[in-house]
Amino acid sequence: MNKFYGTGVALVTPFTSDGEVDFRGLERLIEHQINGGVEYLVALGTTGESATLTKDEKKAIWEFTAEKVAGRVPLMAGIGGNDTREIVKAVEEFKIAGYEAILSVSPYYNKPVQEGMYQHYKAIAEAAHLPILLYNVPGRTGSNLAPETTLRLASDFKNIFGVKEASGNFDQFNQILKDKPADFLFISGDDSVTLPIIAMGGAGIISVVANAIPRQFSDMIRLCLEGKFKEAQPLHYKLIDFTNLMFAEGNPAGVKSALKHAGICSDTLRLPLVSVSTATSEKIKAAYEAL
Repeated sequence: MNKFYGTGVALVTPFTSDGEVDFRGLERLIEHQINGGVEYLVALGTTGESATLTKDEKKAIWEFTAEKVAGRVPLMAGIGGNDTREIVKAVEEFKIAGYEAILSVSPYYNKPVQEGMYQHYKAIAEAAHLPILLYNVPGRTGSNLAPETTLRLASDFKNIFGVKEASGNFDQFNQILKDKPADFLFISGDDSVTLPIIAMGGAGIISVVANAIPRQFSDMIRLCLEGKFKEAQPLHYKLIDFTNLMFAEGNPAGVKSALKHAGICSDTLRLPLVSVSTATSEKIKAAYEAL
């Protein structure tokens, strides 16, 4: 799965002012990413506000994204949730041409024990006809996919090819990276810590920030993957303040504000998410223009 090394982008879902999916904005966003040199795209991860999209809207977005990408970069679809039977059915039925993997977030709200998480992913792996990338983001889900469970899944299912790790726990990162199978990808889920994760053996990032600045971010990641950390460090530090602003009032509100200032799409979100404050928007505009 070397096609998923480097910078992947968790695409936002642009909306019109009345809250409908903005496909023209999505097309501009896709071209912005490809022209910016990113390695692959993720359609309808958390950043895509998938929790507030209907099944029909999701299907339309997946199909539109595949059509516009037209094979120029690999595509991954976000299909995850806390009802195992529903997710199994969704991955079984997912047959949209152009996608090469599925990103599946660990179950949220239910707070399953580790055996429950293992059985959840086991059921998905056995049903899926595309490779699966685990996604651990305890700050959103309310429960942590433990290193032991990640490693057990990596060992037991060859079609589980990696993990997107967003726990922020470097002890956990160390344990997985030390004991994982050689071909199991460890992908950062946090923009600000990707440089040290790659230094530890990570394969790259699925980024939020790169929605707005794909060229700057992917250039930095490529230097890291080439082992050129001295060259990458100035770029990393140059992006820190902008990255922090992207999450100051929640994701994807921050990056949608940046995309509005870039003229790519509006900053409209679906409730219960709301746009950033005017003060934060002005800071984001200044930081974006400086980059």
